[in-house]
Amino acid sequence: MIKRITFIALLISFFGNAQQTDLVDFVSVTAEIIPNASEENVKGTVSYQFKILQKTDSVYLDAIDMEVFDVKSKRLQVSTSEKKVWLTGNFRKDKTYDVTFSYTATPKQTLYFTGNQIWTQGQGKYTSNWLPSIDDMNDKLEFNLTIAASKNKAVIANGKLLEKKQKDSLEYWHFDMQHPMASYLVAFAIGDFDKKTISSQSGVPIELYYKPEDADKVEPTYRYTQQIFDFLESEIGVPYPWQNYKQVPVRDFLYAGMENTTATIFSEAFVVDSTGFADRNYVNVNAHELAHQWFGNLITETSGTHHWLQEGFATYFAQLAERKVFGDDYYYWKLYNSAEQLKELSDSGKGEKLLNPKASSLTFYEKGAWALTLLRQKIGDEPFKTAIKNYLETYQFKNVSTDDFLAEVNKVTEIDISGWEADWLQQSAFKAEQALDYLSQSSFMKSYFEISALRNNPFSEKKNELSFTLTAPNDFIGQEAVYQLSGEPIVQTLPLYKKALKSDNLYVRQAVASTLGTIPKELQAEYESLLKDESYVTQEAALYNLWLNFPKKKADYLNKMKGVVGFQNKNVRQLWLVLAMVTEGYEAENKQQFVSELIGYTSNQYSFEVRQKALEYCNELQIYTDEVLKNLVNASVHPNWRFKKFARSILDALLENSEYKEQFKMFLPEVSEKEKEFLQAKLSE
Repeated sequence: MIKRITFIALLISFFGNAQQTDLVDFVSVTAEIIPNASEENVKGTVSYQFKILQKTDSVYLDAIDMEVFDVKSKRLQVSTSEKKVWLTGNFRKDKTYDVTFSYTATPKQTLYFTGNQIWTQGQGKYTSNWLPSIDDMNDKLEFNLTIAASKNKAVIANGKLLEKKQKDSLEYWHFDMQHPMASYLVAFAIGDFDKKTISSQSGVPIELYYKPEDADKVEPTYRYTQQIFDFLESEIGVPYPWQNYKQVPVRDFLYAGMENTTATIFSEAFVVDSTGFADRNYVNVNAHELAHQWFGNLITETSGTHHWLQEGFATYFAQLAERKVFGDDYYYWKLYNSAEQLKELSDSGKGEKLLNPKASSLTFYEKGAWALTLLRQKIGDEPFKTAIKNYLETYQFKNVSTDDFLAEVNKVTEIDISGWEADWLQQSAFKAEQALDYLSQSSFMKSYFEISALRNNPFSEKKNELSFTLTAPNDFIGQEAVYQLSGEPIVQTLPLYKKALKSDNLYVRQAVASTLGTIPKELQAEYESLLKDESYVTQEAALYNLWLNFPKKKADYLNKMKGVVGFQNKNVRQLWLVLAMVTEGYEAENKQQFVSELIGYTSNQYSFEVRQKALEYCNELQIYTDEVLKNLVNASVHPNWRFKKFARSILDALLENSEYKEQFKMFLPEVSEKEKEFLQAKLSE
């Protein structure tokens, strides 16, 4: 085994650890990866080829807490430090070198073992936790991966699957990439997946993965995928640059999705049936991650200062794709909502420059998309599309800065864009007036603004306008009209609520379900029809409100909704369980079964979305059995930081009670080492 050597000794002749990309170009890597789910670690073998750009005696690979052994190289030595694998030798300019070695690692992040799945998430610079690689995104190299998995598992990784070979109890999946990419875009997922393969109009294979039990959700989950792909190829003007495209939903994913080259991994929360599609579909994430295959993967930012070149562009082209799918009204409505968020941030004094490397996601994504929207309006469609095409073709497989993009824009137009640069790249404030001018070209938005302007008017003065709006309501204008009924005397608004509920507009009816808390008897029959709407958001709200407002019909409502599960987080089912538990006389013989089912959803057998809702209900009902408390401790060390933070807030409150504190102490011998370490620290506070 290679011994670790001191960090300082390695730096003696390393030019003060200056930019390594000035010294070396890592060209390619062939890697064999063997994850171990029971130990939650990984071992592998890598073979790197690199070219020396300047004479030096040491270069490195980023590698977090790895043990290296079995080195094969004639002209260099290999050693390790805490965060690097060092390659030392008498390296000469313009010479190419090779090295092969094996390694083991127990990643604390980036490689995740969730349920019966294994997946990676290396966004930014974290691949080095499971694979010796290059954190600097300015060094792109070609990756060829072989991933080992149990014979009954499917493997998804970057590139084209060339072959599968069995060895001992494992199956080795060999994937080939033909072009270079940044290390943070290397990824794989392993799990019980089936797939459906479709093809783009241009002939690119598109693999859509799913769990076998979700076979009936494939169509609504991946709805419009081919249309989005074909649209983006046409709109961007540059053919999809990779061999194929794959998408796989995984449990407990940290974000909505991640655009790994050729292999997008996304949250299984977006796996929906046709009822769930209305409120929680994958279309936007689908389009956004696909757009990244050009903006971020084909060309990659040089640094965080230019992050908008990835996120702003992906957001912008996703908006255009959604416009193609859902129409102009939807497009302008989404733009309006992002403008409202950006204006609020700006008005509070928290506006950010687009070229601020520490800016928020809202700035990089939404303000970046707005910048492109108004640039296109300024210079015109054809010059804009030509600039995009030239930009991608000029810098393909390279790294880019904002100046690179602006240079391509200035080549195709004589229009002075310096004012646009000042307003959208250098200005921290959000230019709301320009955004409003753009939105006002939509007749739909003009109508919306007219109705929204009535918010502070007395109901008697706007009744006729609201009534007319609800006669044949638009999704968003109709919702606004319903929202303005809230808080007004029901005796005056009842005819308008009836009109809203008689419409077949899903979102207008949903607005009634979400805003009308006290349901008058005269509206009961119409309101009950909401239980049948093709929306789990509507069904959940309607079930609760009806149960609350009409006590004599509680059992009827529970019976109607008994078999409904809802979204992936089981929102309707979990509400149903709670209401069934507290409804006096309802299936008394099954009360304990209902409690047990709810408690079961707090366990790590389920995704964090399911668990969080179950823990919320257990907290409200003060259900703190040993099982719930142990599951709460487990949730407190979960890799998803939002879920972890939620669980810890409940646990902190419980620890203020001495009885619960003693109960937690009793669990120490029964929990995992990670949980024990966390709990001991909490108990000692």
